[in-house]
Amino acid sequence: MARHLITSAIPYINGIKHLGNLVGSQLPADLYARYLRGRGHEVLFLCATDEHGTPAELAAAKAGKPVREYCAEMHAVQADIARGFRLSFDHFGRSSSPQNHRLTQHFAGRLADADLIREVTERQMYSPADGRFLPDRYIEGTCPNCGFDSARGDQCDNCTKQLDPVDLINPHSTISGSTDLEMRETKHLYLRQSAMKDQLEAWIDSKTDWPVLTTSIARKWLNDGDGLQDRGITRDLDWGIPVRKGDADWPGMEGKVFYVWFDAPIEYIACAQEWVEAGKGDDWERWWRTDKGADDVSYTQFMGKDNVPFHTLGFPATIIGSGEPWKLVDFIKSFNYLNYDGGQFSTSRGRGVFMDQALDILPADYWRWWLLSHAPESSDAEFTWENFQASVNKDLADVLGNFVSRVTKFARSRFGEAVPDGGAYGPQEETLIADLTKRIATYQAHMDAMEVRKSAQELRAIWVAGNEYLQTAAPWAAFKSDPDRAAAIVRLSLNLIRVYAILSAPFIPDTADTMLNAFGSAPDRRWPRGTPDDFTVLQPGDAFSVPENLFAKIEDSQRADWQERFAGTRI
Repeated sequence: MARHLITSAIPYINGIKHLGNLVGSQLPADLYARYLRGRGHEVLFLCATDEHGTPAELAAAKAGKPVREYCAEMHAVQADIARGFRLSFDHFGRSSSPQNHRLTQHFAGRLADADLIREVTERQMYSPADGRFLPDRYIEGTCPNCGFDSARGDQCDNCTKQLDPVDLINPHSTISGSTDLEMRETKHLYLRQSAMKDQLEAWIDSKTDWPVLTTSIARKWLNDGDGLQDRGITRDLDWGIPVRKGDADWPGMEGKVFYVWFDAPIEYIACAQEWVEAGKGDDWERWWRTDKGADDVSYTQFMGKDNVPFHTLGFPATIIGSGEPWKLVDFIKSFNYLNYDGGQFSTSRGRGVFMDQALDILPADYWRWWLLSHAPESSDAEFTWENFQASVNKDLADVLGNFVSRVTKFARSRFGEAVPDGGAYGPQEETLIADLTKRIATYQAHMDAMEVRKSAQELRAIWVAGNEYLQTAAPWAAFKSDPDRAAAIVRLSLNLIRVYAILSAPFIPDTADTMLNAFGSAPDRRWPRGTPDDFTVLQPGDAFSVPENLFAKIEDSQRADWQERFAGTRI
């Protein structure tokens, strides 16, 4: 049994997330966590809401609520939706927690003592109409790199280039819309990333097994233009973690808070502390401190490609720069974007299908299967209603659902609700078992490598193999002349349902439970061990029941209705 720490990029608190957010981090992280638990490994799976910075302030102002109250309400909403999608977090924390306040201030103090923070007097955008400095997310304009007309002051969502507000063409305040902006002096703290460039580059170069998407983005930031730049870690905001050196004041930084991209990754560690203080665990340090046992932990992060620079450079610079024995990430699984029906998903613009809306339409497993089987790994992917309908109907209803229904209904009609006794498995069964044993090994290899789409493809092929066997073996025909032969076919097919449920649980956990529960209140959930015994766990006489139809097909009229309903933007 190995120990695995898994973190998903923490979602902003500013509203309910869309399906693109889900498949870019939380859902594949859950897939991997469920798989590892199924294999018997010890897993700590952490996520949280990202509650500081301008997104929280803007969303709270729009909702007409104090930001603290808004964040508390939205954390509860996001946690409930996460449960709806069966995201199996061991803890779902909050970056506004006291634990994250203390830890962020601690790291800042350590970095200052190591001479890795410098004070900079700079000129920043000030809006007379708003009476305040405008943090980068309060400013939008046209990206000078790609021409995207809604780039933010910190980064362009279209080309992912890091920006400063002064880089934008025709900038305006997102609060008032005013274009009357001027530059004024203010003082801020900068993390001296440039002083750590060689260490960070050597560390990234050592990760030869990382996805090309991850390393290419990291190296671009390391080497483009003048190379890795120092990064501001404070902001002129009211809402956030006050700037302090550990427990001490920071002269000249009164009234300022840490930049959200400095404190948000630190919440991964703080979340483990919250997990313990919530009574769910007993030792967070064995997961995060290499001097406390975390050196044998395998740490994997899941995120969209826009988050990669902060997790390959900024957060590691914080960890390494502290000089303390914190656990560094071992593998970063990054994803491209999932687009929506000819355009982009967008939280800020309300475009696409959002997580709460999706659950109102169909159960979680429908969405989990489509999103994971179409995960944007090697390139951007696109959600279309036609593709969603086809995948649900063919993969889930026609292949898996049809197999379970045919087997259990035929077995009940001919043998009653118990696994039938009869003849031994013959050459046809032995051939199938040998084929499935190889396929299961391939499936596991893809899952171990976090190759999400390949895993889904192999799982579907395993389902298909059962259907093809059932069609060829034809127990309904065999029953007429050789009931023992039919009993053997049914016995293997019922065992296949159990195996399919276990293999499918990381993708479609509710359906897997339904399949397993057909074999009693405490079904055998052991992961296949790669031997013929995997297909004889259910013995003659073991009871079973016929589950309800696992998946309803999506009708053309439903698809057309949903396509029309979500053609515009969410109000």
